[in-house]
Amino acid sequence: MLELKPILNALRRSKVGAILLLIQIAITTAIVSNAAFIIQDRLNYLQQDTGYPEQDIFSLTVLTFGKDRDLSQQFEEDESMIRGLPGVADAALTNAVPLSGSGSASGIGLQPAPESGRSVRAGYLLGDDHMLNTLGLEVSDGRNFYADEVIIAQDRTKLPEVGIASRSFVEEAFPDEDGLGKIIYMGDRPFKIIGIVEKMKGPWLKDSRSDNLVIFPFVQASTYQHIIVHTERGQRDAVMRTIEDRMLEAYDKRVITNVIALDENKRQYNASDTLMMRMLVVLIVVLVAVTALGIFGLTLFNISKRTRQIGTRRALGARKSDIIRYFLVENTVICAGGLIVGCIGAILMSQQLLEQFSLPALDMWYVAGTALMVLVMTLLAVISPARRAAKISPSVATRSI
Repeated sequence: MLELKPILNALRRSKVGAILLLIQIAITTAIVSNAAFIIQDRLNYLQQDTGYPEQDIFSLTVLTFGKDRDLSQQFEEDESMIRGLPGVADAALTNAVPLSGSGSASGIGLQPAPESGRSVRAGYLLGDDHMLNTLGLEVSDGRNFYADEVIIAQDRTKLPEVGIASRSFVEEAFPDEDGLGKIIYMGDRPFKIIGIVEKMKGPWLKDSRSDNLVIFPFVQASTYQHIIVHTERGQRDAVMRTIEDRMLEAYDKRVITNVIALDENKRQYNASDTLMMRMLVVLIVVLVAVTALGIFGLTLFNISKRTRQIGTRRALGARKSDIIRYFLVENTVICAGGLIVGCIGAILMSQQLLEQFSLPALDMWYVAGTALMVLVMTLLAVISPARRAAKISPSVATRSI
């Protein structure tokens, strides 16, 4: 017999503490289930495959103030010099660095402007025929740029006629047909898709179109310029330490800044997500600890109030296991009520987060897992004070108090 009737009667006599604990369990269940789901969602986001060998790539920014050299020629020499450095696999001049949170994007249409038609939002990179190798990418369909397809110019009066796109972009732009060889437009400028890369992320990982990226064979040297360097495995740190000196040796009327690894660039871009995830972990630990302490304290309080009752039961033949079971069942009853309220609260909270912050819908397995965790934690928290109650001597407990 679980003796639910005397347990419920006892809870009614001290309902304030039971109600407060029930509310605490409900709040813990609602918040922890949503927080755990958000943490897992952020972990999946932070650990997503970007398509790049991040550990072998770094970038640098060049700010040129000298006026005595042609920028296009200088950067061509810089690229050749960097590619010849020990430990360097390839290098390319570009307008933006993937995963950095800064770059260029545009609506790329299927019809030339001003004709109306569907367009797909995508980021884009500018670079030469070394860009794919520099980013550690391979074409799965089609081919890479030919050297004579690369346009090197200081303005955009002349543009290339081809482009290489990510698989995601092609499938969104041409969902019912093969996108290889199709024509896309930026404004009224046509570009033919000559190659498709399975996965390559754009500059903004948090953007809903982060998988949509197009590379165009265009090099426009400017006074503010990015260079991406792909090193051989394990050589990145050594190359990064010497790259500034080598660039200034080649031409000293410029400043080399922001020499940064690609994975570090991504880490900085995602710093707010990492901080949020850590704060949620701390929140979960604090909530669970406070709830466990609340259960522990309430049980101790009940023991102190029921010392005579416990002693009387012991005197009437109740075993220690009966006393322990009594408090376990009592706290299970409170916990069950809190879990029911908490699960409903978790679902309602998830709906609000979905509407207000566009977070994914809460997976019910997280609610069930959190409820099970809270139940187990409740039972563990009550075992120690219940054992203490079971050790009360009948002769001591029945004395006048």
